[in-house]
Amino acid sequence: MTAPACFIWLFQFNLLILHGVFSLHTSGTAALTCRHRCGEPLISPLAFRHTMINASIVTYLTDPDELRTILGDLAESSVRTVYVVDHSPTDALRPVAEEYPKAVYEKAPNLGYGTGHNRAIRRSLEEEADYHLVVNADVKWDGDVPGALASFMDSRPQCGMVTPKVRYPNGSIQYVCRLLPRPVDLLIRRFVPIKKLQRRICDRYELREFDYDTLMNIPVLPGSFMFLRCETLRDVGIFDQRYFMYAEDMDLCRRIRSRWETIFYPGVTVYHTFARESTHNFKLMVYHAVSIVKYFNKWGWLFDSERKRANSEILRQIRSGK
Repeated sequence: MTAPACFIWLFQFNLLILHGVFSLHTSGTAALTCRHRCGEPLISPLAFRHTMINASIVTYLTDPDELRTILGDLAESSVRTVYVVDHSPTDALRPVAEEYPKAVYEKAPNLGYGTGHNRAIRRSLEEEADYHLVVNADVKWDGDVPGALASFMDSRPQCGMVTPKVRYPNGSIQYVCRLLPRPVDLLIRRFVPIKKLQRRICDRYELREFDYDTLMNIPVLPGSFMFLRCETLRDVGIFDQRYFMYAEDMDLCRRIRSRWETIFYPGVTVYHTFARESTHNFKLMVYHAVSIVKYFNKWGWLFDSERKRANSEILRQIRSGK
C-alpha cells in the first residue's frame, strides 16, 4: 500500500470510529428517553451531573415574617433559585426577598395564581432545570426537603410530580390526597353548610380511609406544595391560565397523571397553615366557584370516564391494602 493510500485508509477508519461513537451516544440517549416514557427502571442521567432545583412563591400582601420563614427554609435547601413573583399592589416585599441571595424578586400584574407561577416555571424550563417546586408562602419544614424529594424522583423516573406528607402546625395530618372531583364533591364541600353531608363527602373525596403513611400514585395532590419534574412540564404543559385562582392544581395534576405518576411520598414532612380563605371571603368564594365551573366545562360534569376509572382504581387499592 502506498503512503497516500495508507493515509486515506487511516482517515476513513477514524471517521468510521467517530461515527460509531456518535451513533452509540445518540441511540443510547434515544433508548433512555424511550425507557423513561415507558416507565421502566433505569439509571437517571441526573446521577452524572449536579441536579438543578428551582422554586417559586406567588405573594399577595403576604406577611413579611411568613415570607422570611419559607425563604429561610429554601435558603438552607438544595434549591438554587427562588422566584418570588409578587402580585401585591406595592413592592413592599422586595426588601424581604433581597435579604436572601437565592431569591429573585419580580413584581408582576395580578393575573392569577397559576399565571404567576408560570412566569417562574418558564424560566426554569429555559435554564434547563431538572425540578421546579411550586410552594405557598405559608409552608415550612425542617432539613432539606427539596433535596430529599429530588433524590426520590431521581430513583423513580416515571414520577412527574411528588408531594410529601403535610401536617398542620399543631402536628395533625392534612388530608391532601384526593380523588378527581365530581361536581357534588366540590359543591357540597364548599357551598352546602350541612356538616353531616359535608363529612360524608369529604371522607370519600379526601381519601380518609388512606393511612397517609403509604407511598401511592394519587389522582390529585395539593397546589400548596408541588415538586415537579421539568421534563414532565415540557410534556404536558404548565398551569392553565384560564383559572384565576383555585382548580389550576387539580387541572395540572390530572394532565400529569394521564402520562406520568403523581406520587404521595410520606418519607418527608412539611407544615402548612392552610387558612382556607375562600370559606370566609366572598370575593375568593366567587373565584373558587368560577374556577370549578371552568374545570368541569373542560373535563366534563357528569360523564367523565377517566375520572371514574382513576377514582375506582385508587379506592380499590386503598381498600385492598395494596
